Amino acid sequence: MADKRDYYEVLGISKGASEDEIKKAYKKMARKYHPDLNPDNKEAEEKFKEVNEAYEVLSDPNKKARYDQYGHAGVDPNFGAGGAGFDGSFDFGDLGDIFGNFFGGGFGGGRRTNPNAPQRGESIRLSLTISFEEAAFGCEKEVTVERMEQCGTCGGSGCAAGATPEVCPDCHGSGQVQVRRQTPMGVFATSSPCGRCGGKGKIIHQPCPDCRGTGAVRKRKTIKASVPAGIDNGQTISIRGQGHAGKNGGPAGDLLITITVRPHELFRREGTSVLCEAPITFAQAVLGAELEIPTIDGKVKYDLPEGTQSGTTFRLKGKGIPSINGRGRGDQYVTVYIETPRNLNKEQKEALKKFAETMGDNNYEERRKFFKKSKK
Repeated sequence: MADKRDYYEVLGISKGASEDEIKKAYKKMARKYHPDLNPDNKEAEEKFKEVNEAYEVLSDPNKKARYDQYGHAGVDPNFGAGGAGFDGSFDFGDLGDIFGNFFGGGFGGGRRTNPNAPQRGESIRLSLTISFEEAAFGCEKEVTVERMEQCGTCGGSGCAAGATPEVCPDCHGSGQVQVRRQTPMGVFATSSPCGRCGGKGKIIHQPCPDCRGTGAVRKRKTIKASVPAGIDNGQTISIRGQGHAGKNGGPAGDLLITITVRPHELFRREGTSVLCEAPITFAQAVLGAELEIPTIDGKVKYDLPEGTQSGTTFRLKGKGIPSINGRGRGDQYVTVYIETPRNLNKEQKEALKKFAETMGDNNYEERRKFFKKSKK
C-alpha cells in the first residue's frame, strides 16, 4: 500500500473538501483520463482506475471516515476494515451528464426519442419576389411546392392492405440497441441505432406498393399565399401545416416564404417611409411652382414655395408604407434638386447674363457667407 497515492491528491482536492467538491473533482478527472477519450494510452487507463478508486472511497461517508483516520489500511479488505477494493462494478450513474454526449446516453444521461412517437414534419423554405407596390399594399400569390404527403393508400402506415408492421425483436420497438463492452475498468454500455430495423423500431414485411413502406409520397401542390401589407425585403411569412407531412400521426411542418422586394425606379424605403428625389428647374426654385409628385398612391400636387434651395426635403404625410401591424402609414419624403439647363441658345444666354447683372451678392446668402469666410 506504500505505493498508493493519497486519494485527495488523486482528485486534486484538499482533505476538507465537501461532497459537491469531491463529485465535481471526480467528474473532471474521469473525463480527462477516460479510456475512450485516450485510446491506447496505458498511463491514462491506470490513472482512470486510480481516480475511480479514490472516488469510490471518498464519496462514501463511512469509508471516507475510515480512510481519514487510518489511511489506505482503513479501507483495505485485508485489514478487516470493510473492503473497498475496486472490482470493476462501479456505478457510473453520476457521470451521465458528462458521458451522455460521447456514448449516446450509455451511462443513463442521454435522452432517447421513441421512433414510433408522433413527429412533426419538416418545414419547407422558398423565396418569393414581389414588386415595391405589392410589398406596400399586400397581395395574393400562388406558389408551387413539392412536398411529402401522407400516403393515401396505406394511411401513412407504410404497410400493404391487410398487413401490419412487426415490432422489431432486437430493439423491442425502441429503435436502439445497447452494446456492452468489458474493459479493465468495468463494463461500459453504448447505445446505437438498431441494425435490424434501421432505428425505426418496427419491421414492415409487406410494404405499401405506392409509398414503398415510407408512409409518404412526393406530390406537387399549388398554394395561395397571402402577403401582408407593409412587408419588407427579407422578411418571412409562415403558412402553418403546408410543409412536409408528419410521421406517426404527427402534424405537418410549415411553409416558410422569404420575401424579396424588387427595387423601384423612383422610390426607396426606410422602415415605413418612402424616399424619392425630384428635379426642378431654376425658375421653379426661384419663383415657386405647383408640382406633380409621384407617390405609391398616384400623383399628388404640392405647392413649392419660392426661393426653394437645391437639396430641400419636404414631407407628404400619410403617403408612405402601411405598417405591417395595420396601425397607420408612414410618410413620403421628397428631396428636390435644381437641374442646370444645358445647350442654351444665344438669346437665352444673353437673357441670363442680363439677369445676372441685376443680381447682387445680397440675393445669394450662402454664396456671400462662403466668400466672407474665405477672406479671413
